[in-house]
Amino acid sequence: MRNYLIAGNWKMNKTPSEAAALAKEIVPLVKNADCRVMVAPSFVCIPAVLEVLKGSNVIVAAQNMAGAESGAFTGETSVLMLKDLGVKMVILGHSERRHVYGETNEQINEKVKLALAHALTPVLCIGELLEEREAGKAESVCFEQLEKGLSGVSEAEMDNVVIAYDPVWAIGTGKTATPEDADAIHAACRKKVAALYSEAAAEKVVIQYGGSMNPGNVKTLMAMDNIDGGLIGGAALKADSFADLVNFNK
Repeated sequence: MRNYLIAGNWKMNKTPSEAAALAKEIVPLVKNADCRVMVAPSFVCIPAVLEVLKGSNVIVAAQNMAGAESGAFTGETSVLMLKDLGVKMVILGHSERRHVYGETNEQINEKVKLALAHALTPVLCIGELLEEREAGKAESVCFEQLEKGLSGVSEAEMDNVVIAYDPVWAIGTGKTATPEDADAIHAACRKKVAALYSEAAAEKVVIQYGGSMNPGNVKTLMAMDNIDGGLIGGAALKADSFADLVNFNK
């Protein structure tokens, strides 16, 4: 059985004091979780959230990082800074980074390899646009993002990689794929990992669903064979709804 991961991506929401307050609310609600729990505050909120979550079962992640350890990259945050803070995971290739800021598969791949080199777990996001899905290209788009995003990553390193299927058309829209449709893409991506590495690697890798998972659909989504958790936006911004997702099987 794969080690499920329910993760909250807070995006550009919450001031440091608000983020700390939300983290404090979350701790008692998820302390008996049967899955891994992760939150990803914005960069300036990370120190305050880390302090609140110290000693808890909640992992703190960053929402992005630079593709270099240091240098003349105004406005960027490096893996060394994140590691020094105590961050354990980092979201990479989120659709908003790809389609709003123009990050390429090659740039995302550099970040994935850099995170792994510094013992941070990358959450590699993949997913298609609505027009790509309607054109029957969902799998091919995800396969290309997987293959290029994981280029140069060894099978041993795959033990420390999480994949998030992040269909662009379902993010922040309230729309979601049917559980069966979502599971079909997850299953296809698992087969792609098997082709790139091995059946063993494919069976172990955690593949989250990032398309508007919420308390109303979490049980049906998590009942699917190939869905191993969620990368959650809006529903993660309130402690009670996030706790409902984390405790989906209770």
